[in-house]
Amino acid sequence: MPDTPSITPPPSAPARSGVSAWWRALAIFLMVVLLIAWAASASMVEQLKAQIAHLQAKVTTVAQVQYLSVLLDDKQLPALLVTADVQGSVLQLQRLNEVREGREDSMQLWALDGDKPPRSLGVITSTYKTLQLPASAAALAGVQELAISVEDKGGAAQGRGPRLPYLFRGGLVKKAL
Repeated sequence: MPDTPSITPPPSAPARSGVSAWWRALAIFLMVVLLIAWAASASMVEQLKAQIAHLQAKVTTVAQVQYLSVLLDDKQLPALLVTADVQGSVLQLQRLNEVREGREDSMQLWALDGDKPPRSLGVITSTYKTLQLPASAAALAGVQELAISVEDKGGAAQGRGPRLPYLFRGGLVKKAL
């Protein structure tokens, strides 16, 4: 027999796993992006829950207007807006006109209850457009009207009524809760 050259198989190539390194890197990158997105969304949900809880707590502490009065001048034009939050024991006054007290005068807020003598709710000491005066729920109980008078500097003496006619006057409305 003739010598036949022996055929040797070519050296075997290294075994391949079937996935290139590029695809592996892409898969790992996408998994990392997915984990970061999941963590960010979980964090945002927790922050949103915390903000909702904070705002709900804030709403319960926000002053709720329970009384309202618009005091009118002698021409029946609005002069002063008074709102009351008796939970916070505060009267909020907002000037609606440019009338100011003189250097030796003070404006004083009065509670009027029918035929009973007027009760002072406080002296307006600020020249700003808005100010607050302390007032309890008992101070406004049964009050039908509020009025402003001009008094000597510091207001009328304790137990004494206004010395001049009322400058502004208006009904007090209790808001239904």
